[in-house]
Amino acid sequence: MLEQILSILPQVIFDGFLLGFVYAMVALGYTMVYGVLELINFAHSEIFMIGAVVGVEVFRYLAPAVPNGFLLLLLALVLGGLIAGGTAVLVERFAYRPLRKRGTTNRLVPLVTAIGVSFILQDLVRLIEGLWHNEFFLRMRTVEDLEGSFELFGIFIQTKSVILILVSVVMLWGLTYLVNRTKLGMAIRAVAQDIPTSSLMGIDPDRIISRTFLIGGSLGGVAGVLFALQYTTVTPYVGFLPGIKAFTAAVLGGIGNLPGAMLGGLVLGQLENFFGTYLPLLTNNNFGTEYKDVVAFLILIFILLFRPQGLLGQIVREKV
Repeated sequence: MLEQILSILPQVIFDGFLLGFVYAMVALGYTMVYGVLELINFAHSEIFMIGAVVGVEVFRYLAPAVPNGFLLLLLALVLGGLIAGGTAVLVERFAYRPLRKRGTTNRLVPLVTAIGVSFILQDLVRLIEGLWHNEFFLRMRTVEDLEGSFELFGIFIQTKSVILILVSVVMLWGLTYLVNRTKLGMAIRAVAQDIPTSSLMGIDPDRIISRTFLIGGSLGGVAGVLFALQYTTVTPYVGFLPGIKAFTAAVLGGIGNLPGAMLGGLVLGQLENFFGTYLPLLTNNNFGTEYKDVVAFLILIFILLFRPQGLLGQIVREKV
């Protein structure tokens, strides 16, 4: 048994990184919104799903006209990011901003609103796909350029897996640069620190918040396209579980911390894939892969019991 465990360990670790990068990309969107508004935007799961659906549709309709698979993927990433980001802006404008303008102090109100928006987006996509294709269980079209693979140190690596990792790393780097090195990033940090004071300094909080949703939604849309490319099956409900796990990854890494979101996603992806692969082997199939979520979240609970601010988060005391 030990020999079998060690023989597949490199592949298990690599697949865990792939899953972790998906969670990390979605967690970045959660972190952006929470950092500015301290709002848990559960509708971000459906923004991710919209990106995945757009990616499937782009591959379905443009693949015959665009023979180069990499160019086709670039188009899908751009369109998925734009449409998902635009949807996030509309959600902020018509669902969250009215609550903020009314001075709602009960944090349960925007939380329940986010859950309601999530269900609305699910059913809206299901309706559109049902009317358009008479189905809403979609499969990503395969493109030869993106289906290549090679073996490295006993690890089976697909071309699209390399693309997923590279894009997610570039996203983290770009987002970190934007937040820390640009005027927009400075304005985002000012609004996150104190909305009334930032408005007195000439910053339009509504515009900055809207741009924050645009950036976070675009990241979610790009993640959705890459998820559809990697895992091929997409439904209007495909965002729910990855969204919950991405939120968990953001909390694990330190909610509001961009590198923490990436680290939390990678840790959670490794835990899930490790236990999903080895639990049946170690328990003689008494526990199947379906228990991987239970074990991963139990470990998460223990980590947060001893470090509630997350792996890279800091304890922030309220000033009086």
